[in-house]
Amino acid sequence: MIISAKIALRPAVASDAAAIARILRAALNSFDWMPVIHTPAEDLAFVRDIVLPNQQVTVAEDGADIVGFIAVIGDWVEQLYLDPASTGQGIGSRLLMDATAALPQVKLHCFQANTGARRFYERHGFQAKAFGDGTTNEEGLPDILYVRRR
Repeated sequence: MIISAKIALRPAVASDAAAIARILRAALNSFDWMPVIHTPAEDLAFVRDIVLPNQQVTVAEDGADIVGFIAVIGDWVEQLYLDPASTGQGIGSRLLMDATAALPQVKLHCFQANTGARRFYERHGFQAKAFGDGTTNEEGLPDILYVRRR
């Protein structure tokens, strides 16, 4: 893992919505098992109207470009996505560690098919606590509840 020194983390602001929505769509499109259920306009509305106003969002910037983000509400990681070209550089680890450092417990859902994310979360101390059949998410994909306690 290479952690780029030029990556800066900062709180997201409303004007970041379009860039965050692009990262979200690029990441989801990189998974051949992920159904496409939203348009780019719906992604933007989701980020602008739901994620940014209701969650603690941190972006990772490489120069002037946003290359990843994490969204947390309470002790839940709701979103953690990177531009596919920026994976494997330690950016996701920095986002996760920064956003959850003060939390005694952290929970998140991960799709069972997302083997890369599963390895990532397990490396960061998360343990699988429950396996779902997909009936509780809009994608209809089997998922995993992960929990990390300090």
